[in-house]
Amino acid sequence: MATSAAARFLAALAGAAVLLVLLGGAAGAVVGHDDDAAAARRTMEEFAGFPASDYRGDGGGGSGGSSPFYVDSDGLQRQIDELASFSDSPVPSVTRVLYSDKDVQARRYIKGIMNQLGLSIREDAVGNIFGRWEGSEAGLGAVATGSHVDAIPFSGKYDGVVGVLGALEAISMLKRSGFQPKRSLEVIMFTSEEPTRFGISCLGSRLMAGSEELARSLKETVDNQNVSFFDAADSAGYKMHPEELHNVFLKKDDYFAFVELHIEQGPILEKEGIKIGVVTAIAAPASIKVEFEGNGGHAGAVLMPARSPPHIYMGKETFYRNDAGLAAAELALAVEKHVLESGSIDTVGTVGILQLHPGAINSIPSKSHVEIDVRDIDEKRRNNVIEKVHQSAIEISKNRGVLLSEFKIINQDPPALSDKSVISAMEFAAKQLNLEYKLMISRAYHDSLFMARISPMGMIFIPCYKGYSHKPEEYASPEDMANGVKVLALAMARLSLQ
Repeated sequence: MATSAAARFLAALAGAAVLLVLLGGAAGAVVGHDDDAAAARRTMEEFAGFPASDYRGDGGGGSGGSSPFYVDSDGLQRQIDELASFSDSPVPSVTRVLYSDKDVQARRYIKGIMNQLGLSIREDAVGNIFGRWEGSEAGLGAVATGSHVDAIPFSGKYDGVVGVLGALEAISMLKRSGFQPKRSLEVIMFTSEEPTRFGISCLGSRLMAGSEELARSLKETVDNQNVSFFDAADSAGYKMHPEELHNVFLKKDDYFAFVELHIEQGPILEKEGIKIGVVTAIAAPASIKVEFEGNGGHAGAVLMPARSPPHIYMGKETFYRNDAGLAAAELALAVEKHVLESGSIDTVGTVGILQLHPGAINSIPSKSHVEIDVRDIDEKRRNNVIEKVHQSAIEISKNRGVLLSEFKIINQDPPALSDKSVISAMEFAAKQLNLEYKLMISRAYHDSLFMARISPMGMIFIPCYKGYSHKPEEYASPEDMANGVKVLALAMARLSLQ
């Protein structure tokens, strides 16, 4: 589209009458004047590139309408259900771990849909998948969207998936409308957003954002079965040399904007009855690994009063009961204490992993392994909590006579702010669709956190049932998914023409 035509489209699109034409009647209550309808039809001809007589408008946005700008909700739900069948756990749960057979099947399925849409498909060394619709000015930075399809054990089928399959449906909508993008539009399926297999969250997008630290650490990374990252990748068809990881890095001008569609994973939108969340910032996550070592011993033979510092019991010095398990339990409570002391509801801390060795009911734990997740929208406040947790770990080790053998910060990422231009595009879309929206932060982190390092970024949230996520009860309604897809499609179209 010529620049002048793009300008005329953006000017005219500001009217609700035009939006009715573009989006199949979502704002139908504001339309009814012949002059407005005629102007809308003329704008649609310029925008979409097909005669206005081809548009028949069905006044809705559901499946199978005669409008070219409808969401195929039935088809989208069918794809979500089909993708959920690639799982290592029984229905209704989903388990799809990086580079497993089910992960490979899911990748093949996504590429199949991209191929059906006529997108140009490529994969990088670690398996990030890109489906591109070339724009009329393909040399410009592209507008990208996408998410992930890997799933933690016994989780649900919407987390990440809505942002991939919903993005592909948004592309399909734009294609059906006859829209011709100026900037290329691209859907990305990121590798391993979840840290399930190698303990590394957002592995694919971290590398795309140029993490030299991650590229180095992957050379030594193994899973809990002692399978190296490179052997696991090889088994999934991604055979690479360690130095090829640098080929995954992207340049800052590769993308003009990135917009991710996602279920909220929280209860706010559903509770408040709001259809769309416009994310303004993503909380700063940090992961900590802690290990204590004690003496262990027989659960019956080593007396309870006997612990370090030494105790005199019945006039005699007893054996030490240096319980690494109790040290871990005490640290878990300390995490809760320090988080609550921050004074902010945006500060959260979770002890998600606590493992004891040897793990026998009649044996005092001689080793404990703890993994802690601390997040906050305020990086300084989060880091203050981490320091307090560290000091507590040191004190606990002294008081209980155990060795603090490891306190390692695995990652300590800064928060990410959504870009004003992307927020504007998302707000524009929600307003034109007459969808109530809320500016909000994301307390969960996503691939968008790392895409923000190389591109202006934004996220669209849709409600999910009771805020459930990472569990089989996770659910988003067809209506809410359709709203999100429409907002995404219109925001991407607007950004593409800039």
